[in-house]
Order: sequence, then C-alpha cells, then structure tokens
Amino acid sequence: MTERATVVVTDEFAGVRLDRTLAKLSGLSRAQTRQLIEDGEVIVSGKQAGRTTTLHSGDVIEYPLPPPEEPFVPEPVAFTVALTLDEVLVIDKPAGLVVHPGAGNKRGTLAHGLAHRYPELAALGSDHRWGLVHRLDRDTSGLLLVARTAEMHDYLQQELEKRRVGRTYRALATGPMAAATGTIEAPIGRDPLRPTRMAIVRDGRPARTHYRRLTEWEEVTLVEVELETGRTHQIRVHFASIGHSLVGDGTYSEVPVSVGNPGRVWLHAIRLRFRLPDGEEHTVESPLPGDLEDSLRALGDPNL
Repeated sequence: MTERATVVVTDEFAGVRLDRTLAKLSGLSRAQTRQLIEDGEVIVSGKQAGRTTTLHSGDVIEYPLPPPEEPFVPEPVAFTVALTLDEVLVIDKPAGLVVHPGAGNKRGTLAHGLAHRYPELAALGSDHRWGLVHRLDRDTSGLLLVARTAEMHDYLQQELEKRRVGRTYRALATGPMAAATGTIEAPIGRDPLRPTRMAIVRDGRPARTHYRRLTEWEEVTLVEVELETGRTHQIRVHFASIGHSLVGDGTYSEVPVSVGNPGRVWLHAIRLRFRLPDGEEHTVESPLPGDLEDSLRALGDPNL
C-alpha cells in the first residue's frame, strides 16, 4: 500500500493555489504535485481536490508519497513533429507510447525522446514536464502541445485551464447512438472501488464532453468529440457512463466489442487549436493512423 502523508495549511498559504501550496509544504516538485492532483490522489479536509481548490488556514492536505525518482536520462524515441515554431511544438504521438515517466515507465517515454531531440526541453526538467502542456493515454494516438520555454509552458497551461485550447478527437463508440449531437457532463475522480481506474463520482472534478455523430454501423458509431475539460480518461469514462464505451477499451467496457477493434482503444486526437500570446492562431490536424483506417474499412458500408 502506498504510504500517505499530511500537511496543514498555514496562514501564509490561505487562498494560494493547491499545487503551489503542496509543493512548498511537502518538498515535492511542482510536476509531482500537479500529477498527484490530476490523478485525484490529493484530499483537502476530506474531499478530493483539484489544482484550483481554494485553501483555508487549517485545511489538512493528504497526499501519497511518490517512490524515489530515478535519474532522468534523455534517449531517442520515435515520434512525428506536426508543427515547429520558435516556442511551441505540436507532436503527433503514436499509439503505445507513454507520454511521461511514471510508475512502471521510467524509460522510453515521449518526455525522454523530447529531451533527447530538443536540449531546451531537457533543461526545462520535470518541473515543466519537459515542455508537455497536456497528455494522452498510452493507447491514444494524435496531437500533443509542447512548449519550448518555461514562460510559454506557463502561458499554455493557463490557456488550457481557461478552456481556450481546442482539442478534438475521433472515437469509435459501441452501439448505435440515438442523438446526433450531445454533451456529457459528470464529475470524474478516482474510482473508490478500483483505484487504478477513474469513475463518475460525486466529489470528482467537473468534466464536460461534447460529441457529434459522424457515421454509424449496426454495432458501432464514429463520433467527433470536443473536450471542454481535460480529466484523466475523460472521454473513455464519459462514453462508458452513457452506455457507449469506446471500441477496444478493456478497462471501461463491461462487454468488449470485437467489431472494428484495432487492438487498442479506438481514440485519436485529430485536431488541436491554440493561440499564442501575440494573438497568432494555429490549427493543426492529424490524419487517422493506419490501424484505425483499416478498422473502419473492415466495417464496410455504414448505415448513415
């Protein structure tokens, strides 16, 4: 069982953001505290907390103690760069590649590859996640935003928190969907019964997912998904909650569907939109990878 620790919020940290406060009081790095909060592992006075949770003097923060960090050594990792700017990169991540180091993934991550290919990202270190502004699950392919300076990383994370970064996905959901469009709004947090999973929980962090039906077959539906928030496993959890788990998702699907299954979760980050501090806007798109294209062809002619 993971050892947990507690700290008490003092007067000087009342009203200060949780991630900054926990880093100061615990001695953990900002990157470690952000990750713990995003994973739903931090409890403030008995309730699961988010990074922007308001703190009061006397609040008790409970958090797990992470295992000792191993030395981070940059190494070559295969990935495609979809856009190169002076201070920003957009990466087209292949399925199967872990984004950053964690338990059981100490080497060979995208972060290792970024640090190897771009020395300025190695210099940013774990406090700025080697430039990574957000992440994708191991089996999810597609576009990721990377900052090349600490200042740009802070700016883009703020843009993300203010919901000014557009993230669009293609997903293959199980079953026919009655509604052509819809919004799923339900809080997401750590599953109290299965802590390796996320779930819809009353005290979870607010989460909102928009979707639009593109094409439908007898047993599956291709949808375009727009994230308004970006919780861990958000699309997978939300679609499973309405009875349309994603094809290939063995974690959140009670009855896995073999039709159209590419051997992984059928989910691809197809479009990324963001604005730079000078007002310049960028939209980057990624074509569906071969395994997902093949699975659609194998489905045959759609019903609509």
